[in-house]
Amino acid sequence: MDLNILWFILITVLFTGFFILEGFDYGVGILLPFLGKDDKTRRFIINSIGPFWDGNEVWILTAGGAIFAAFPNWYATMFSGFYLALLLMLFALIVRGVAFEFRSKDPNPMWRNFWDTMLFIGSFVPALLWGVALTNLVRGLPIDQNMTYVGGFFTLLNPFALLGGLTTLSIFILQGAIFLSLKTTDDLMERAIATSKMVAPITAVIVFLFATIGYFTIHFTPLGLLGGVMLLVTVWLTRQKRMGWSFVTSTLNIAIITSTIFLSLFPNVMVSTLNPAWSLTIYNASSTPYTLKIMSMVAFTFVPIVLIYQGWTYWVFRERVGREVHLEY
Repeated sequence: MDLNILWFILITVLFTGFFILEGFDYGVGILLPFLGKDDKTRRFIINSIGPFWDGNEVWILTAGGAIFAAFPNWYATMFSGFYLALLLMLFALIVRGVAFEFRSKDPNPMWRNFWDTMLFIGSFVPALLWGVALTNLVRGLPIDQNMTYVGGFFTLLNPFALLGGLTTLSIFILQGAIFLSLKTTDDLMERAIATSKMVAPITAVIVFLFATIGYFTIHFTPLGLLGGVMLLVTVWLTRQKRMGWSFVTSTLNIAIITSTIFLSLFPNVMVSTLNPAWSLTIYNASSTPYTLKIMSMVAFTFVPIVLIYQGWTYWVFRERVGREVHLEY
């Protein structure tokens, strides 16, 4: 296995970790106005992800940096072609981060309702657009012989890509609801379980539809259908109120769907619909072998340290958020 393949795998792992961890972050943010019946309940909901959300976002920063360093042509084409979409996503993420920090600075109900709404929007927009972006990568885009995206913003909003957006949106909402059922107590926990029961079958249908259409149109690997199977198991587990195992199977579904998209893409990183020969691959879009070698040395030195630190963070803040817990966010 050469370094080009290795870094494609590492980027896949980074995106998978990001969607697993940030997935429940987004889901919790989207569910905030629906499960938070009053100010205190909303603070419980925000507290459930308060210690984790910024650390979870490090995964996508690392993935973006890895693409920039390992596959600079992929980075240049994708970020120029997706410019408006990524700018919209970036704005939503900035607003989301500010909402976490500013929400409790003033007890005025209007102030808090405003930032709660911003937190919802800042979670909803990326949850939708990530699915649109990844689906477009594997579906194909108008890329010319100079590795330049020649489409427009609305080229990205094709029906299959929008279905991909609904897929990630529904998966993240389900992940967030299950996470809340594991991190909260009393009535809020029961509402989270009820939401999980309602969302799980809807998510399963959307994922099966997405995987089936992808299999027959853009040659998704059959692995994608296994994601649907994991969701069927999740549906059953949520109905049995076995929320810990439900979180495991929901997490496996995210890992399977993400892996399916990247495996279906390999060895390409962006597919050209104008001419397959103009597609970006892990070879014509990559950095020099020396750059990949140095990156590998750095990654295998520091990534384990980061993983240990983040795992320690989750262990420290493993307790449920209840009425006896001091609220910070």
